[in-house]
Amino acid sequence: MGITVMKCPRCVQKIHRAAESCPHCGFSLADADVNFGAEDVRIRCLTDTAGLFRRNERQRVESAMEKINQHFPQLFVAIYTGSLGEVANIRQFGFWLLNRAAFEDVPVEKPNEAGILITLDPDSKAAGIVFGYLLDPFLEELDTFECLSRAHAHWLEGRYTDGILRVLAHLDIVLQKRSRQARRDPEHFESKVSGVSKKGDIVRGIRTGHSAVSRTHKTKEAAR
Repeated sequence: MGITVMKCPRCVQKIHRAAESCPHCGFSLADADVNFGAEDVRIRCLTDTAGLFRRNERQRVESAMEKINQHFPQLFVAIYTGSLGEVANIRQFGFWLLNRAAFEDVPVEKPNEAGILITLDPDSKAAGIVFGYLLDPFLEELDTFECLSRAHAHWLEGRYTDGILRVLAHLDIVLQKRSRQARRDPEHFESKVSGVSKKGDIVRGIRTGHSAVSRTHKTKEAAR
């Protein structure tokens, strides 16, 4: 059985996904709730509270997000921009938001565990990517780091739309690559999938590169 791990949002040590708290520093969702709130929050997949995108830019970003959704309708991509202030850590905030968010434009049958969340704080020039545990067989922290790396220079210059589009384009490439690898070596990916979840339909769909479940149905970590 595969062991799924993540990095603790506080101490960045590797921990098991199923752990209720970090065995190294004790961090848990309850600690994140203290900083950000214990109530669920209703947001949309593209929530630009920082006001970074003009109307035409927003349309370009939404189009790039939809492209990934069409390729992989089993998962969803979300983006949040906002000033987190001095109290916030981008890792901890992303972890908290993916756990607490009720995405209004995501079908109810698609769980947050199948989500990929990109967070961007323009004030601190920090960005992060977290993803649900159903993506564990197909994404690694190095993958998300490389996605963010492609946007770094753009964000430093204040070109937020260009940076986000670079992130989404590389994320799409990574997911398609993992899908091809899973088809070539299903036993290797099966060992990872077996330790993930009973929600196997989502995982099996990604593993087989399924993108036609619903073309009309358009509809957790790395940080810099």
